Amino acid sequence: MSQPNPNERIQVDTSDEDSVCDADSIADSTLSINSSVRDYYYENGRRYHAYRQGLYPLPNDEEEQDRLAFIHHLFRLLIGGDLYRAPITRDRRPERILDIGTGTGVWALEMAEYFPDAEIVGTDLSPIQPNFAPPNCRFFVDDAESDWAFTQDEAFDYIHVRALCGGIADWKRFLQQAYSHLKPGGWVEVQEYDAWVWSDDGTHEQAVKLQEWQKLLDSSSLMFGRRMNIAPALAGWMRESGYANVTDDIYKCPVGSWPKNPRLKEIGRVGKVTLYDAIEPYTLALWTRVLGYSSQEAQEWVDQVRAELLNTSLHTHVMFHYVYAQRPVDR
Repeated sequence: MSQPNPNERIQVDTSDEDSVCDADSIADSTLSINSSVRDYYYENGRRYHAYRQGLYPLPNDEEEQDRLAFIHHLFRLLIGGDLYRAPITRDRRPERILDIGTGTGVWALEMAEYFPDAEIVGTDLSPIQPNFAPPNCRFFVDDAESDWAFTQDEAFDYIHVRALCGGIADWKRFLQQAYSHLKPGGWVEVQEYDAWVWSDDGTHEQAVKLQEWQKLLDSSSLMFGRRMNIAPALAGWMRESGYANVTDDIYKCPVGSWPKNPRLKEIGRVGKVTLYDAIEPYTLALWTRVLGYSSQEAQEWVDQVRAELLNTSLHTHVMFHYVYAQRPVDR
């Protein structure tokens, strides 16, 4: 896998029409995941976790699990199919791995297959993971913002965090907890994306509603106390927390099949589905809980932003960050 170059301009393929260009085709593209959900409540027509109710603004229903499946696929596509970027096998194979905010548990389950001799632990606010899992993989309902209950004897070789933007109030405290639960020489990796859309040719400025939406998303998530657009700050927070060998691998993810490059074209198709599907869950709770909109008004925002996103003349992209760092061996 070549090193990322977030400054590289992506060539536009003007001869190809976006294969994911209407609402029906977007909806038909979603995946189906079996889940076991026990605790939930309903708001704005979507289902949310009941444990620590209201702390996390995104739902946990089947529709959201389908979205998480696409996000998992996209995170892997961007780095050539890998599950992680940190050099976790450079010195020794990991024995204990923690997946914070495991969601449907798919990342933890795949890591359990890759590392059959390692113990994989996944935690989340929602019990939406499968009832069955390999013997080396376990799931727990837990709040990552509370004090972690693992003992020093249960320290981890690798801690993985993905797509928790909007779910953590104090990232510095969160990263310090991760640091204290790593073995000396162990790694933490946070995989996040900017909650912001860009373009190389300025076409993102034509998406007036999308531009307004992302500004409101940023301000409302700040008011909510759990900011969405935190990816660019992660590396700095890790350095402040005492981590060594901090690396921020940044990948430019196209939104739509407009790139000429075949690999980026495929990534763009998946990227468009994931952004389209993210508009509603990112909007509903924050618009109604924080901004005071009615459910109908919030849904109108969703419809307008989605309609604008389907404009095939937009050559937009989102930056994905794979930020990893190591606890020093001598600490």
